[in-house]
Amino acid sequence: MDQQSEKIGANDVFRLLVWLCGLRGFASALVVLTHISRAWAGKLFWATKAQNTDPEILQLPFLRVLIQGRLGVSIFAFVTGYVCALKPLKLYRQDRHEAAFISISKSALRRFPRLFLPSAAATVLSWVICELGLYSVAKHADSSWINQVPPRMGSFFPAVGNLVYETGAIWIKRSNDYDRNQWTMLPLLQESIKVYAFLLAVAYIRPRYRMLASFAVFAYYWMGNDPVFGMLGFWGVFIAELQFEPATIRFINQQSFFASLLSAVLVVSGFFVASYPESHAEWMPWSDTLTKFLKPTLPVDPDMPRFSSGIGLMLAVLGIVLSPRVQELLSNRILLFFGKMGFAVYLLHGTLMKTILTWMIYGISVPADHSEAKHQPQLTRIQYPGHKTLFISLFFFFPILYSSAYAWTQYIDPWCERMTNKLVNTIKPEGIKGNGYIPMAGVQILLNGHETVHAP
Repeated sequence: MDQQSEKIGANDVFRLLVWLCGLRGFASALVVLTHISRAWAGKLFWATKAQNTDPEILQLPFLRVLIQGRLGVSIFAFVTGYVCALKPLKLYRQDRHEAAFISISKSALRRFPRLFLPSAAATVLSWVICELGLYSVAKHADSSWINQVPPRMGSFFPAVGNLVYETGAIWIKRSNDYDRNQWTMLPLLQESIKVYAFLLAVAYIRPRYRMLASFAVFAYYWMGNDPVFGMLGFWGVFIAELQFEPATIRFINQQSFFASLLSAVLVVSGFFVASYPESHAEWMPWSDTLTKFLKPTLPVDPDMPRFSSGIGLMLAVLGIVLSPRVQELLSNRILLFFGKMGFAVYLLHGTLMKTILTWMIYGISVPADHSEAKHQPQLTRIQYPGHKTLFISLFFFFPILYSSAYAWTQYIDPWCERMTNKLVNTIKPEGIKGNGYIPMAGVQILLNGHETVHAP
């Protein structure tokens, strides 16, 4: 095989990004499913509903991945590291460091507004719904996940003040009463900045040593008991570098049978490990065995459910990398359609669950408060009517959710993009000259327009 066939061109990079879009669509759907399960079927997160009883069908390995949204958040963390690193790493391997630095600079500059503006828009939407009293039914629901709604201020200035506070609080203390699902925004931002800093630090080392460095940072976060945003972010960097490695390309092209076989083993093993239950793992032999197998490799007092999801995703992603066919499967039009709307679905699903889906299940009437023995007013809870009502409601809810997400991508996302571009164009200096390289040696620095100093 000639050297040219071992290089990755622009079309291949596009292909590497396309399957990520499909994976992101799968992740957003998982998050919605897990919140539906957490709201009305919380015991599905256990190994089984009670000790010494048979599991429900959705509590079985592999199937339970669909209702355990940990894997969805893990995918978001992995995708962030992978996407941030992919283009700069490709440019490094082409010895185009100037273009790589420009790419990192532009991406880092745009990163915060591209996260902040959509999340702020979703917060404003939830705030309007709250102040109109449209969370009233959710407040009276008997589901502890659904009835966690923000307080209604009732007057304009206190309401605006609370909106401003909550919009900023999510970036300071990872908390937003108007949309609790936005807790991931700050860790994702922090992860991306760490990846950008790492990419600058390793710009001038050989690719294999750069890959080793990314694995070392991954191992650091593993040992530091950070199984999501730290560990998986740098696993994304490692995988991005691994895909560009000529040895990887040779193995996939020359040993296609073994690569496909290894891919299948890794993907199946990954989803099995990711099936680890959130609670009472000791109640089922398969999950108890998995605990005994994984725990010796983990740091002290590990978050077993999140580590299992992370390890499972790592194995599955390795399998995807080794199989162009699996990448093509993730690149089909349906998953790409869902992937395009993934971020919008993530931002909107909580608000729509606490309004439209709640109205479908509980009705639109708000019961009057009642008094207990001490004559203290208490909320009257509306009883959940059962899973049959939920299933029927979901047939109508999912089209509404994805239609809303599609509208978001057509109107809100372009507005956020325009605002980001205006911000970047406003703050960036005009008439930049020079090659853009980070100074290494012998760089001339002009002081006060007259003196010239050579950097060491």
